[in-house]
Amino acid sequence: MDINVKGLIEEAEKARKQAYAPYSNFPVGCAVLGASGTVYRGCNVENASLSLTLCAERAAIAGALCAGEREILALAIISHSPEPISPCGACRQFILEFGEDITVIMADRDKRYEVKKIKELLPLPFKL
Repeated sequence: MDINVKGLIEEAEKARKQAYAPYSNFPVGCAVLGASGTVYRGCNVENASLSLTLCAERAAIAGALCAGEREILALAIISHSPEPISPCGACRQFILEFGEDITVIMADRDKRYEVKKIKELLPLPFKL
């Protein structure tokens, strides 16, 4: 399946506008492309107890899983940062759980982007 990179970034931007980020003021959006062709969106959801904060990537993947999607092809993330945003370490491990060849599209506020495979972003993942 071809990945519509710009379309996925646009979906991530829609999700970013829904973010709940009153503590960091750093809204992040993510769009996940499942093997079914369906796109699932997620945004970061912060909490006063910062360890309970949910990243956009994990929110979008959880939504895909709850909808029955089991294979993830790609995801796009975007913030209002002047540089493309990359997943945090916890999200890198979380993403890799669903495949080493998942395409990760990292965009900045002007929708400039970089593309990597998750195994490039986390070359030595934790595995059981």
